[in-house]
Amino acid sequence: MVQQAGPLWLEESYDDHDQPGGRPSGEPVPAAGAGDAPSSRRAERENRRFFCARAFLSALPALLIAVGTGYDFLAPSDVTAGPLFTAAPLVAAPLYTLRGTVLTGVAAVLAVLAVHLRSGLPGRPDVVTEMGTVVTVAVLAVLINLLVRRKNERLASARGIAEAVQRAVLPEPAPRTGGLDVAARYEAAQAGAFIGGDLYAVQDSPHGVRLVVGDVRGKGMGAVAAVAVVIGAFREAAEQESTPEAVAQRLERALSREGTRRDGLDACEGFTTAVLAEIPHGGGVVRIVNRGHPAPLLLLPDGTVRVLEAREPALPLGMGDLGVWPDRSEEWEFPPGATLLLYTDGVSEARDAHGEFYDPAARLAGRVFPGPGALLAAVTEEVARHTGCRATDDMALLAVRRPERP
Repeated sequence: MVQQAGPLWLEESYDDHDQPGGRPSGEPVPAAGAGDAPSSRRAERENRRFFCARAFLSALPALLIAVGTGYDFLAPSDVTAGPLFTAAPLVAAPLYTLRGTVLTGVAAVLAVLAVHLRSGLPGRPDVVTEMGTVVTVAVLAVLINLLVRRKNERLASARGIAEAVQRAVLPEPAPRTGGLDVAARYEAAQAGAFIGGDLYAVQDSPHGVRLVVGDVRGKGMGAVAAVAVVIGAFREAAEQESTPEAVAQRLERALSREGTRRDGLDACEGFTTAVLAEIPHGGGVVRIVNRGHPAPLLLLPDGTVRVLEAREPALPLGMGDLGVWPDRSEEWEFPPGATLLLYTDGVSEARDAHGEFYDPAARLAGRVFPGPGALLAAVTEEVARHTGCRATDDMALLAVRRPERP
């Protein structure tokens, strides 16, 4: 069941024994969504096809040489399998090591030479031309292999740098922070990318555990720079400011300063949607400031999902020049065993082939997960399945669970 929740001061206290259909005390609820057999079988089939294709391509150069040799031995002398011998080193170049490519080229040249020596026609002009062609292609294959290796090394270096940037800007939060179970996940829409314009951060402070999830307008290095600004300002403000409203205002000022240093479109339209949350130590509540971001979800121990919609919508961060208004946090009940899920619009705006959005509240209703990590794994897998692995936007997810026993 999905509930559109009201603030704490408008709701009665939560007790799962009093809820219709709630589970009796002490009765365990089986975890749903932890295992998806059809999805697992699909992944196994895809892996099997990948390894079969890779094995076939790896064996193809040797197969081409063998088939070419047999064909030349059996065919008339005026028919040649030269194209097969020239193809072998070219196929090996992007697949094999340098040594493997050289050996494939040598094997192709020796096979052509052996065939024509057996025929007793090594001096004919067409035979010399064929030999020269195979030797030339073998040398070109070695050069191609060297270029591919160098490109792969540069790509590996770039990926290493990207991973380092991700760890520096979006470090993995500790699984246990301020007595809460925490999990975070970032899924880039672009294959091979590690970080974009989505962000998350968790900070334990004297005022409680503070969280932020946001989405910077735009993409590329400008968005990454804005992510770094927001997270840096959040970590400082989370330690120093006494209220989540003050933290939001610090982020607003940080983005405004950043905006004055930008030129062009970003200087006029740069903004960041964000939701900030504060969970006081030992308290059963969560305080939320939402600045134009998708509403968080509260997953209760009995499978009920509450959508924590803001009572007063607010503009995103970085748009303070359009108006000044006070931030107001809203307080919600956060009972033991409940999980708070924050996410970016890469989740809620993921479309399937028919243009239908993925609805996390409806999809998660009635399900219970053993922990925040299992919840995020299920959501990201379902979004990938919903879009057919053709997501167009990055996803950042952050889940925080209050243990039933401290």
